[in-house]
Amino acid sequence: MRDLEKNLGYDFKDKELLKQAITHKSQSGAKHNERLEFLGDAVLDLVVAELLFEKFKDVAEGKLSKLRAALVNEKSFAKIANSIKLGTFILMSASEQSNNGRKKPSILSDAFEAIIGAIFLEAGFKRAKEISLALIQKNFPDISLDLCKDYKTELQEHTQATMAQTPEYITLRAFGPDHKKKFEIALELNGKEMARAISSTKKEAQQIAARLTLEKLGLL
Repeated sequence: MRDLEKNLGYDFKDKELLKQAITHKSQSGAKHNERLEFLGDAVLDLVVAELLFEKFKDVAEGKLSKLRAALVNEKSFAKIANSIKLGTFILMSASEQSNNGRKKPSILSDAFEAIIGAIFLEAGFKRAKEISLALIQKNFPDISLDLCKDYKTELQEHTQATMAQTPEYITLRAFGPDHKKKFEIALELNGKEMARAISSTKKEAQQIAARLTLEKLGLL
């Protein structure tokens, strides 16, 4: 666990608290991290809200909420967890491990939240905030309003106003192993393919295809 503390930039006084934070519920006979995850989620929500409030002083509440949602989520926290190699340290059952548990975004995200919750309990909000901000800014150095830009809605509003139609998103294929599934989406307008995109979720692939189409139409 010493290497994990080094990656975090924080040394736990209570090693049992850290152990609980990295213990998945599949690990029988041990205190798992669900309660700490609940606490850490609330801490991170406040940390990110304050960060955005200070960074974007003239942005309305609605956009701030969308931007916070783009940062406070499973995908973002799993990315941070991977940056500190958290999956290597998580304690889980043999069956969960054989099921690629160390790479599952949900498990990684939960463990990261639990660690922040544990730091909050041991050292208070200020220290938890410092650790959280350092990791967030390292993994998301260019936080901008583009993170919450809804290209699908923007494209739909344009096509409805100018073409009296809405884009059609077609799933061309799903491929790859279950824990690393990819989706290829095609975007069509009036029966003509405008763009294709591949991502780990259909929603994200649709957003990418919409952005590419907006670019092709000269709207970005």
